[in-house]
Amino acid sequence: MRYTLLVGIIAGFVGSLLAIGVHSYFTYHVASGGNFAGHSSMQEMRQETMPAPQFLQSVNPQGEFVNHYSNEELINIAAYESANRGVVNIRTEVTVQRGFFVQRGEGSGSGWVLDKRGHIVTNYHVIESAERVSITLFDGTTVEAKSIGADPANDIALLKIDVDESILFPINTGDSDVLRVGQKAIAIGNPFGFERSMTVGVISSVNRALQTEDGRLIKSIIQVDAALNQGNSGGPLLDSYGRLIGMNTAIKSAGSEINAQNSGVGFAVPVNTIRRVVSQLIQHGKVIRASIGIVQAVPTRQGLGVVEIQPEGPAAKAGIRAAMRDEIYRRGNQVLRVRRAQWNEADIILAINGTPVRTFDEMLTAVESKRPGETVTVRILRDGKTSEVQVKTIEDG
Repeated sequence: MRYTLLVGIIAGFVGSLLAIGVHSYFTYHVASGGNFAGHSSMQEMRQETMPAPQFLQSVNPQGEFVNHYSNEELINIAAYESANRGVVNIRTEVTVQRGFFVQRGEGSGSGWVLDKRGHIVTNYHVIESAERVSITLFDGTTVEAKSIGADPANDIALLKIDVDESILFPINTGDSDVLRVGQKAIAIGNPFGFERSMTVGVISSVNRALQTEDGRLIKSIIQVDAALNQGNSGGPLLDSYGRLIGMNTAIKSAGSEINAQNSGVGFAVPVNTIRRVVSQLIQHGKVIRASIGIVQAVPTRQGLGVVEIQPEGPAAKAGIRAAMRDEIYRRGNQVLRVRRAQWNEADIILAINGTPVRTFDEMLTAVESKRPGETVTVRILRDGKTSEVQVKTIEDG
């Protein structure tokens, strides 16, 4: 009996030392992205059993540590443990006008901690029109958030909360430019109010385009098959190492794209887009984009027909002609301004800086690749002849 007890104590002591080492080794290699067990490839790693950290093991009657989880499960667990405290629950209050009645409404979504200064990132459609936004952290702390800025064109919003930095756990970011179809995708969010729920899938496609309500296209969208439901919007999409690779923004269903039930086709805004947008929101409170003052244009067989331009805007000053014209009529002492469409006099845009444009969004994308103040070359078709016009961009808005 004493011998068995002594062996058990020694085994437990040695096992604890080994488990502590394994735990540190496992944490480093999973969370930081290092190679497991010195292997040079994921294929070699999968051929061996990876030891679990001590807190995920139990001890059998012989004093031996027992591993209850597969390599795949350990990767999922580590990714969740590294990021879940950085996921927040967002609740909004809005006023809804229904006929003669005014009703108070509520909404919910997800978000994630950007930094120790209290910046929270979420989808624009989660907080759109909200009169009050509250954030609940992993420990139950609930505070009111203020809006720093938003970019509706990319469905990104930036909030800020005032809490002690000790309860803020920013999520490490990855690189969405290196994503591959078939790569694991881990989504964490608050579907139907169930806080910090995790689902796992794969990246189904990259470089998708998702049309927003205002007709703009969000470029380089990530498509995933991880289950996303109402409340997941704004939550992080992670890789196997718990690094942020995107932000869940919409799901595709037979009904609508936003806030529908999961059908196995989800979308996320890539982290590289988020990084670029958020830096401008922090610095300027908005995204600064270039504009040439074309308000509306529609696709035609020949190119992009200019419908409306800003009066005295860059396009107008450059001589570009739109279909919509203001005609002034005098009747006695009254002056009437009437807008008429003269399609036969509208210019057709063929290209911006040599790049053909077929849609309004393609034109905006080409112009917005420049900084305000820079000049773009617009190739137009007028009266059957092509010509090029130099247009100096201005800041949009």
